[in-house]
Amino acid sequence: MPVKMFIGSPEGLERRRIPLGALGFYREQVLPRLVDRACGTRALQHWRAEVTEDLSGRVLEIGFGSGLNVQHYPPQVEVVLAVEPAAAARRLASRRIEAGSARVEHVGLDGQSVPLDDASCDCGLSTFTLCTVPDPTKVLSELRRVLRPGGRFHFLEHGISPDPSVAKWQHRLDPLQRRLADGCHLTRDAVALVKQAGFVVEHVEQRYAKGPKPWSWFTLGVASNPT
Repeated sequence: MPVKMFIGSPEGLERRRIPLGALGFYREQVLPRLVDRACGTRALQHWRAEVTEDLSGRVLEIGFGSGLNVQHYPPQVEVVLAVEPAAAARRLASRRIEAGSARVEHVGLDGQSVPLDDASCDCGLSTFTLCTVPDPTKVLSELRRVLRPGGRFHFLEHGISPDPSVAKWQHRLDPLQRRLADGCHLTRDAVALVKQAGFVVEHVEQRYAKGPKPWSWFTLGVASNPT
């Protein structure tokens, strides 16, 4: 059964019918490849290197994607337990996993329900994931469950800008962004979400990356799971 989507400007929206099969193909096959290219640029590599610094032991990575962080895992990482729903992204990741030094195990498809024991991981990692998951509160609650007391959560996210003029455009663009990018939001506040989940934020860096400002206000942080 086709679904209705609005295409065009807010002043003159055009309603077209898109077959559900086409939406599924876009979400499962096309979008992971677009994300792989957009998030795999050379300019983003230093951000990934910084957010993965000091990871160690058993690491739960929510939103593993196409394995763009693999080359940056430090040698102290014993195993990465990857959660990723897109089969195409997992296929793209396979060559990076083979070339990397860390062991990677895919353990689940949904960050809201991770099949791991309580306090079984030393660190958590999320890069450009909290913007897209349907319920970031549930994901962060599940992450806290599987992290040992004192375990650290490293996160790199884009989100709402502190500049009113940029934030205004982010709110305007958000509905279109969510449709084209499978639920990705421009207006979420990563630091606020992490604090609300009960983590203790220890370090935060926020600044614009290269690119259009509505998409490039980045937050890099480290938070701990209270003992």
